[in-house]
Amino acid sequence: MLNMLQDFWSSTGFSAITYKEFIMIIISFIFLYLAIKKGYEPYLLIPISFGMLLVNLPKADLMSDNGLLHYLYMGTKLGIYPPLIFLCVGASTDFGPLIANPKCILLGAAAQFGIFFAFIGAILLGFTGPEAASIGIIGGADGPTAIYLTSQLAKDLLGPIALAAYSYMALVPIIQPPIIRLLTTKEERMVKMEQLRPVSKTEKVVFPIIVAVFTILLLPSAAPLIGMLMFGNLIKESGMVPKLVETAQNSMMYMITIILGLTVGAKADADTFLTVQTLGIVALGLTAFSIGTACGVIFGKIMYKLTKGKINPMIGAAGVSAVPMSARVVQKMGAEENPSNFLLMHAMGPNVAGVIGSAVAAGILLNMF
Repeated sequence: MLNMLQDFWSSTGFSAITYKEFIMIIISFIFLYLAIKKGYEPYLLIPISFGMLLVNLPKADLMSDNGLLHYLYMGTKLGIYPPLIFLCVGASTDFGPLIANPKCILLGAAAQFGIFFAFIGAILLGFTGPEAASIGIIGGADGPTAIYLTSQLAKDLLGPIALAAYSYMALVPIIQPPIIRLLTTKEERMVKMEQLRPVSKTEKVVFPIIVAVFTILLLPSAAPLIGMLMFGNLIKESGMVPKLVETAQNSMMYMITIILGLTVGAKADADTFLTVQTLGIVALGLTAFSIGTACGVIFGKIMYKLTKGKINPMIGAAGVSAVPMSARVVQKMGAEENPSNFLLMHAMGPNVAGVIGSAVAAGILLNMF
């Protein structure tokens, strides 16, 4: 009887749990709390944190060679899910604010400086060029782009980089407001912007075609991301295939998000995550994202000065490609300072420009390596 009890105990996860796994389980609980109680991007954070929880429960073996999550992870590892996510994002995105105010492209570009800052920092810390490129792309706050680039350049770092990129996307409402407040005055945050001009259907249909042709000819390596993004947007703006658009915007997007989130979180096992290298990657990613946000705001301040106060510099923070999370942050902060202020559509311009910008940055880094 005693032997049976001992055998049963040794077969349980309780007998094998380590302090590192216990720490990771606590971290997953914190993420779940932020997602469920605080409402911080629950569509992303709940799958990621639950995947993190599952992989750190000993003896479940969900990420072993025959584990369920191992097979689902193949779509992440092979770079299949990110372009599909871009297709869904394109089908859900209105490029109208960017077309109506092309200057937003500059804000989207400015917010990508964090990528190259972190790239240089990673080189100085001893990472190889491809590894540094994969770390730097976290600064764009674009999970699919980070996963795609890393799957091409530094597969060994895919787990920590994917986790860092998606975590920062989900934690945009925590990270960005202090940076915005630090770099702007109350007067600047209260600026009301003029209503954007109407954008014709022709402009919206032609835009994804032109962007796809020009960008892919310039940077062929960016074709999977830019191509799918613009294809998704074209089927939306054409108005001819509403069922395809509905599928991409809803069921397809949610299915891929569930699988991608679970498998990204499942790469955060204790042995991989609690290392000096991984913690360094997470720190560099946070630095890159913070600098990207700051650069966007600083360039927004420059445009505020040049336009004599017609542009609210906060919209520069939306230049990172966390769509639509960073645009929502700008809208919320603007409304807090001035309840009659409605900045969402103005912030969506740099926000969607940032999506294009991060994909272009990924293409540049792929060309380099």
